[in-house]
Amino acid sequence: MYTNKVVLITGSSRGVGLELARHFLESGAVVIGISRNDSEISHSNYHHYSVDLSDPEAIVNAFQRKISKNFKRIDIVLNNAAVMTSQYSMIIPLKNVVEMVNVNLLGVFFVSREAAKLMRGQSPGRIINIGSMASVLQPAGDAIYAATKAGIQTLANTMAKEFSSMNVTCNTLAISAIETDMLNSHTESAKLKIREIIGSLPIPRMATMADITNAVDFFASDKSSYITAQIIYLGGVN
Repeated sequence: MYTNKVVLITGSSRGVGLELARHFLESGAVVIGISRNDSEISHSNYHHYSVDLSDPEAIVNAFQRKISKNFKRIDIVLNNAAVMTSQYSMIIPLKNVVEMVNVNLLGVFFVSREAAKLMRGQSPGRIINIGSMASVLQPAGDAIYAATKAGIQTLANTMAKEFSSMNVTCNTLAISAIETDMLNSHTESAKLKIREIIGSLPIPRMATMADITNAVDFFASDKSSYITAQIIYLGGVN
């Protein structure tokens, strides 16, 4: 399905990003993984770069000094990397606020910008942001996380206009909760809150990787050249 496609995935060392990397590798793609940590994937078509996605200069350097020299093009980008601290606004530590803004929002901006430079002149290009239902549900304790996830929707929609002449589409998949390391790191009270939110959805269950890859494949398809500046909310969030 993705034979000869070059796919770049951030946050590829664990969770959703790791499973997305495996999905594209199984479908014949060449996958570029970016994350702070090393990857457990051992595959001839997988190429990993350890990059601090909270550091804009590190992102730019990785693209300009390594990725652009090793790969002549990028076909699909999945901005998946994110960090989350679920805590009320009055008490959340400053460092956690800054980290969420830097990774979840600015990291997406710089990865998208640098990748688009490699997409320019090819046909077609796909940028897919992994968002969250938190951007719409806006649960208490997730002010910054929800704001950053809403922000990447705005980034995608704006970049869709800027990159359309380059035949690059930009879309967002807002996922509901899924069993990952991020989810399991929450406190019991936070997990209870998440279960309550899941129970209120039109389809009251957690997401699966099959749900996520189904929507990702739709956005990534060559047939989706007329689909841009769109958001899919898993679970029926609206």
